[in-house]
Amino acid sequence: MLVSEFDYELPEELIAQTPAQKREMSKMLVLGKNGNIEHKHFFDIVDYLGDNDVLILNNTKVIPARLYGHKEETGAKIEIFLLKQKENKQWEVLIKPSKRVKEGTAVNVSDELSATVLKPLEDDGKWLVQLHYEGDIYGVLSQVGNVPLPPYIERKMTSEELKKLDYDRYQTVYAKHEGSVAAPTAGLHFTTEIMNKLKAKGVQIGFVNLTVGLGTFRPVKCENVLDHKMDSEEYHIPKETAELINNAKAQGKKIVAVGTTTVRTLESAWKEFGEIKECTSSSTLFIYPPYKFGVIDKLITNFHLPKSTLLMLVSALAGKENIMNAYKEAIANRYRFYSYGDCMFIS
Repeated sequence: MLVSEFDYELPEELIAQTPAQKREMSKMLVLGKNGNIEHKHFFDIVDYLGDNDVLILNNTKVIPARLYGHKEETGAKIEIFLLKQKENKQWEVLIKPSKRVKEGTAVNVSDELSATVLKPLEDDGKWLVQLHYEGDIYGVLSQVGNVPLPPYIERKMTSEELKKLDYDRYQTVYAKHEGSVAAPTAGLHFTTEIMNKLKAKGVQIGFVNLTVGLGTFRPVKCENVLDHKMDSEEYHIPKETAELINNAKAQGKKIVAVGTTTVRTLESAWKEFGEIKECTSSSTLFIYPPYKFGVIDKLITNFHLPKSTLLMLVSALAGKENIMNAYKEAIANRYRFYSYGDCMFIS
């Protein structure tokens, strides 16, 4: 299977640069099993789920991972993008421009935070740095870091108003476990009110945690799908969620995943252990057609980039022809695409 089979043309003006005025007001394309399409809004999700459905969400929390600093020696501007926390205040990072740094380079971010470049890593442009700060790193980042918006959100200038908007809206209302460098964007449409309405209808809700990493931003550079390798992402399934899913499966209920990260968490555990159980592990699972799902029945997801692994995943669930047709419909109906855009419910 070729990556080019998952390509499509998207008008640039349909790439959402800011979130909808209200989370629940986003458009929602409902894709049925036979490929039929309905055009709704996200608040209509309450009409589509009931006591035979179990909703599973990724409660990871995005950290302000983008740091802007200056080389101590020359004052040159340096951007550090935090990727993964290691031991002893060390982090895997991306550095831009990387040609300006070497081992031992000192970078000042603020009075509260600085970094020393330790060494380049073999893993595709990453570096290891030592951070210097006092107290809790996430508390420090909340003061000096910036929301790591995806590269297709292009703003000539980020005002303080927009910065506050991103801090509030590039995060799900149920976010809990800090560490991700990108939001599980399908969850951005949920409000506390909608979750309460779903519970009142008998929908059971559970949470998993997958720390979203660099793979979210990285394009597929090979033409043969089989040649692509996924970045490793850590995940955790708590005991209560495992029990919820297993009981639901035994009763013939449907598992509704919110976002591709939730899909990859549950399907990774199923593939590794042959069951859903309390576990902490890591996933490099690449889902593309054809794929036999062991856990997931339905999916709430945003619209994904052309030729991306996420587009391949949803195609594996709903069928490539159905998905590509749905994307054409969404474009024709002026849906907003990507992280801050509208969503799809694969029912």
